[in-house]
Amino acid sequence: MKKTIIAAVALALTAAACAPGSDSPSGGASAPSTVQTDAAALGQVELTVWDQEVRGGQAAQMAAQIKGFEAKYPNIKIKRVSRSFDDLKTTLRLALSGNDAPDVVQANNGRSDMGEFVKAGQLVPLDKWAEAYKWGDRYPASVLQYSRYSADGKTFGEGNLYGLPQVGEVVGLYYNKTKVPVPPTDWTDFENAMTKARAGGDVPLQLGNLDKWPAIHVFGTIQDQFVPADQITKLAFGRPGASWKTPENLKAAETLVSWVNTGYFNTGFNGQGYDPAWQDFGKGKGTFLIAGTWLQADLQKALGDKVGFMLPPGAPAVTGGTGLPFAITNKAKNPDAAAAYINYITSPEAMKVLTSTGNLPIADTAAQQAPAGLAGDIFKSFGTAVGESKLVPYLDYATPTMYDTLGAALQDLLAKKATPQQFLDKLEADYTKFAGK
Repeated sequence: MKKTIIAAVALALTAAACAPGSDSPSGGASAPSTVQTDAAALGQVELTVWDQEVRGGQAAQMAAQIKGFEAKYPNIKIKRVSRSFDDLKTTLRLALSGNDAPDVVQANNGRSDMGEFVKAGQLVPLDKWAEAYKWGDRYPASVLQYSRYSADGKTFGEGNLYGLPQVGEVVGLYYNKTKVPVPPTDWTDFENAMTKARAGGDVPLQLGNLDKWPAIHVFGTIQDQFVPADQITKLAFGRPGASWKTPENLKAAETLVSWVNTGYFNTGFNGQGYDPAWQDFGKGKGTFLIAGTWLQADLQKALGDKVGFMLPPGAPAVTGGTGLPFAITNKAKNPDAAAAYINYITSPEAMKVLTSTGNLPIADTAAQQAPAGLAGDIFKSFGTAVGESKLVPYLDYATPTMYDTLGAALQDLLAKKATPQQFLDKLEADYTKFAGK
């Protein structure tokens, strides 16, 4: 399960390495002038790959992908090092600064990880390979933006491409089908359904906000209804010129407070943990749950065919993101072979493998033969979000400290310790300190 990941990483600049991908004086790694896409003609190559695909279907899909790649290109052997996300996060920053760095890595695309790696010149821009392999045809801009940085690592969501993900995620509405036989078709229907649930004695919307970050997803879902998608994207990527203090963001904050006043949330939600809240929903307590696609397996197991998933009704934008993208390090001995590997594990055929092993493929999602029920709902929803370019970033991407600032500010707003305007003032102060006015 991914909760939006912000990890503080201190990096040392790497020593000079051989091109392509050597450190440049400005900090960014250089891109190759030409690329070779005929992997079979590259001679004997061994690629060291670090990934965090360690659980169940994650490990199964990666094993299948490597087997297929080596069968197609017997001249290239994969030396795979698989670590948990936490272990990978801890060891990768040290490995990239050494002389024995892996060739391909999965790197958290957040500002404090991939952004710092780019700044230190430790990842190679993939744009030449993206053009050669036509990754832009396979992946829409709304997905590729999550792996784009300026060469100095300061601008997130624009610039060079530094990675390519396999899987995706989106935040939407889980709903109990026994209580909502006909899902809401627009925002008014959704709020009316919550009002009806409260009148009937049920919890309209389960929320456990002790961990602070869950309310970020609830607020983001409301914000997606009122704030233009381009404004959300600018804010979430921490770009200069955007502002939290707008009438649309004020409307979103006021709507969240109105949900508290109307009694849409469970009693004591600010002091309840995230897991107990969704587990209560899984026990049939509650009509709706705003959460990400990472809860698919757990809620399917708990509720079976009684649970459905949908994008927030009528939303012009949808909060979501990608799994950790695969990147090429500046120490890669054969970057063309590394790019061929990334191309293979993100191909249309790879998306079918991901589907068959219980994962959510990030490309061609709606076209996959997803299992019936909840998985089918999720595949269709994510495919729609990506295909219609609805996807907007997680709000805590905005600055290195926004995760803590936004989580704490939302707790105060929900507890009515701060007004909507005071809430926005806190976010604006954090934002302008990082991005400027």
